[in-house]
Amino acid sequence: MYVAEELILLSENEQLKERADALAKRIGISVTEDRNAAAENGLFLELSEEGLSLSDGDMIVKGDFTRLLPRLVKGRLNSEFLVKAAKMKGRETLGIVDATAGLGEDSLILAAAGFNVRLYEYDPVIGLLLEDALLRAKDVPELCDAVGRMTLCLENSIAALPLLSEHPDVVLLDPMFPERRKSAAVKKKFQLIHHLEKPCEDEEALLQAAILAKPKKIIIKRPVKGPYLGDRKPSYSITGKAIRYDCLIFPEN
Repeated sequence: MYVAEELILLSENEQLKERADALAKRIGISVTEDRNAAAENGLFLELSEEGLSLSDGDMIVKGDFTRLLPRLVKGRLNSEFLVKAAKMKGRETLGIVDATAGLGEDSLILAAAGFNVRLYEYDPVIGLLLEDALLRAKDVPELCDAVGRMTLCLENSIAALPLLSEHPDVVLLDPMFPERRKSAAVKKKFQLIHHLEKPCEDEEALLQAAILAKPKKIIIKRPVKGPYLGDRKPSYSITGKAIRYDCLIFPEN
């Protein structure tokens, strides 16, 4: 398991030096222009004209919202199980907190469907990858409206949720855990993310933080055969081929 301080940032483009230095300073790592030195480190960040990525010299992972464009067509959006799980009768505009944002793909789908989404990511490296993806997406005409409804918070949602001044309508939880990490459904390149971010060590604390935010609904993303988060039986579930959305409904606050 890497921590941010063990990484190095590779930037071979002189024009990006100022930005590279600023990013490295934010998470307390060094910058190099030597690709071999970066590769010898085992795992490194790279800043190029294409954006910020995480690499081990072989596999690369980068926030890329453009690959989701086929799923953001209005007709398809309404059939997304996550969108169905998030909707509430009689309410068109909802405020959603994605408490475990990762690379933000679920948040983008929700934002494209018209929801206002606040994203929380506590890992500093994943947070930078997500921030970079959001910045690049603002320049894509098909994505800019959705991205405009997304607000990124680089902090631990377990600490932040109970302190929210306004209660969200929905809280989305997608904690990693060992059963899912070993699944063949996980793309190889996302194994790099697991070098940085551990599975949820305290599921009960995450669930309790979400409850203390006093939402009307909590959505918990799980593998189809995965256990309930914190052994809490949902009010109902929406199940697809590989993913199950457990929904907890709460009385009006």
